[in-house]
Amino acid sequence: MLFNLTSKLGRFLVVLACAAVLVSCDRLLTPDQTSDITELRGGAYTLDSDHAALIFKINHLGFSTFLGRFTDFDATLDFDPENIEAANLEVIVNMASINVNLPEFEEELRGDNWLDAGAYPQAVYRTTGFVGETGENSYTYAGELTFHGVTAPVELNVNFHGGGRNFLTRSYTLGFSGSATFLRSEFGVDRFTSFGVGDEIELEIHVEFMEGGEES
Repeated sequence: MLFNLTSKLGRFLVVLACAAVLVSCDRLLTPDQTSDITELRGGAYTLDSDHAALIFKINHLGFSTFLGRFTDFDATLDFDPENIEAANLEVIVNMASINVNLPEFEEELRGDNWLDAGAYPQAVYRTTGFVGETGENSYTYAGELTFHGVTAPVELNVNFHGGGRNFLTRSYTLGFSGSATFLRSEFGVDRFTSFGVGDEIELEIHVEFMEGGEES
């Protein structure tokens, strides 16, 4: 009888120990994250390039939306949750990194009939002001895009997803997505616009920023 009670108690203690380990693991693996923008940490942030995507979309002859991306870009963010209107974002894109999953066409797009990446190796976007709040944690910023040797105003719609310590990088991380549209003809890239290839470019950016770019 005593043996059975001892055996049952032992099994019970093992179950409790396993449960405690699982709870600890869950706490370890679950990011300490908040979506309340007022609780986020302000400061200077640099891009986590392993968790960043820059995508463009363009109408193709009215049949479909043609998608591509730029695989090499950098970005910095200055952010103050107490003064969201003053947030500053800068994005620098290596134009030769265009990727449309068609190597031969990518080479054509890098040429002087399109991006002319040799003459204009980078595109740069910088926010210049605050336009307004568009929803919960969503805002519109004024900005300037320098592309193909031309600088023109382009607004950026931003949705902040939240922030917290990332258990993988051990850095405080802040994430957001953004979207913008512009006419490529305004930047001198108007090839085939009269033949049904879209003039309007839709941009999407999905990024994570690390506080100071270092462990904190």
